[in-house]
Amino acid sequence: MANVYYDADAALISARKIAVLGYGSQGHAHALNLKESGADVRVGLRPDSASRSSAEAAGLSVVSPEQACEEADLIMVLVPDQTQKALYDEVIEERLSDGDALFFAHGFNIHYGLIRPPANVDVVMVAPKAPGHLVRRTYEEGGGTPALVAVHQDASGKAKELGLSYAQGIGSTRAGVLETTFREETETDLFGEQAVLCGGLTSLILAGYETLVEAGYQPESAYFECLHELKLIIDLIYEGGISRMRYSISDTAEYGDLTRGPRVVTEETKAEMKRILDEIQSGKFATEWVLENQAGRPHFEALRRQGAEHPIESVGAELRQMMPWLGKKAGN
Repeated sequence: MANVYYDADAALISARKIAVLGYGSQGHAHALNLKESGADVRVGLRPDSASRSSAEAAGLSVVSPEQACEEADLIMVLVPDQTQKALYDEVIEERLSDGDALFFAHGFNIHYGLIRPPANVDVVMVAPKAPGHLVRRTYEEGGGTPALVAVHQDASGKAKELGLSYAQGIGSTRAGVLETTFREETETDLFGEQAVLCGGLTSLILAGYETLVEAGYQPESAYFECLHELKLIIDLIYEGGISRMRYSISDTAEYGDLTRGPRVVTEETKAEMKRILDEIQSGKFATEWVLENQAGRPHFEALRRQGAEHPIESVGAELRQMMPWLGKKAGN
């Protein structure tokens, strides 16, 4: 069992000047939670950033990334993975001093050696296990979301304590902070996204939808059974695990689950999962993603367009018009 830390294990991060670079899903939650926890925080955004007005309207101090890094002795990097190296090379590196701390919410660039900080700074990861809007909402409600903490480089001898104090500032020690490593977080995160949560799930949905439509069933029926009702199942699993889901569904559904599921996700599927994990562990996937971005992302954009043009998207858009409770979300 991993070490787990709570409020009693952390001291408020009041002695540090913090720069949050980026104001997206995680950036806005970190900056606002830290500010309301009493931390000295500023947000580093370029003058033309679309997020600048939102951050200013929220009452945050907004400066350029360069100024934020010059003022701060703790820099949290919350821009996308593919832009972190350029930001580090162009802005952060020359502004790091003895005793500074460089923080991340995902280990990708450190683990794969794309960013190599100097030996005189702490390098720490604090990674909430929830999207930013939930990190923010639970904090406002007096709670918090679990997070991971990891130390890549402990120049000060107190890097973990600093990570826990940051985690307390965003509310995560209220729920619990699990200790891990940059390697473990990066490789398990990428694997989960590729093989299960995103890649595996969307491929399973599309294959099920196509199987029903090709067999002559209405696309609308296929959409409901293979995509729409997924939320009901996921909510049950999220709340109480697989056993809770199986307890809540019909006996017919549970029997089908137990007897037919292994025929869909077979030993061959698991063997392919192992190959995907090998590509993550070896750095092959990281190299592929870096080169794809350097080339202007032609393959990625082609696949993105192909996915958006799948018939399930147009069918879903029409059906979601029948569901006003979904609000004005993307794709409705």
